[in-house]
Amino acid sequence: MVRLDLGNVVLRRMKEEDVEAVKALIKEGCEGTENRLILHLLTRPLALLMLATLSSVLRFLVHSFIVALLIPVFLCIVYLKLTIPRSTGILGSTRPFWDYLGSCYHAGSEPDLPNPHAAKAKLLTNQDKAKRRKKAKELERGKTKEEKVDEDDLKERARVAGEVWVADCEGEVLGCVARDGWSRDGVYRICRLVVQSWYKREGLGRLLVQSLEAKARQSGIARVYAHVPFPSKVGEAFFRKLGYRLQGETAGVQDEEEEEDDYEEPEKGWLGFPVTKVFVKDL
Repeated sequence: MVRLDLGNVVLRRMKEEDVEAVKALIKEGCEGTENRLILHLLTRPLALLMLATLSSVLRFLVHSFIVALLIPVFLCIVYLKLTIPRSTGILGSTRPFWDYLGSCYHAGSEPDLPNPHAAKAKLLTNQDKAKRRKKAKELERGKTKEEKVDEDDLKERARVAGEVWVADCEGEVLGCVARDGWSRDGVYRICRLVVQSWYKREGLGRLLVQSLEAKARQSGIARVYAHVPFPSKVGEAFFRKLGYRLQGETAGVQDEEEEEDDYEEPEKGWLGFPVTKVFVKDL
């Protein structure tokens, strides 16, 4: 397997032509997460008590202990499959949808995220840059009047959707990370961090997060949040290595003020059980 050269990776805003590739990445990131969350929820003490109670009631109606035990569990699994948003978990967003077109708004005018490895790679020539700028101007000039009318609507959708950034290497989307549009003033909420399975453990996820942190720091953002599901030990270890701490982990007066003023509510699952841990980093 050829090792990925991070210096050749360009961190740019997602464009409309990248939507399908990013959708495939997010689907890959969700695989397994949903089943781990369901197992986590069904093994909570209150959930086990409710399932045992329902099984006891069904035991009088169904003359089979196995059937009476399996029916409540099966119904709960079906309910959770239908109600748990696929965006919950390592992707860190409670919304069951994502406005991809809104996230692409003015993507061509956004500068790339800083890549500290780029100095070691071959840089674009001035001629290549001029061609890109010329192509962007032609696309802007070619907009129809109908598209111009919808400019205000796209701008509002972009504010709610947030920003999606992709790791591009020679035209291939290797990973993505997003800033949630619902982030509060003065904070960033990083979500939808996904890396292609072929490029994991290559430092690409670290590069995406740290580059987005650098952009937040330049914008005057003081704090970054990340939501990690309870079953994901790998996700917890990843963010701890990047300097994140569990919200409220360190005791002290300072943390009590943080919890009161800047407390980030964990994601809630079935019967109100929290399904994520909130990690925070001060920039």
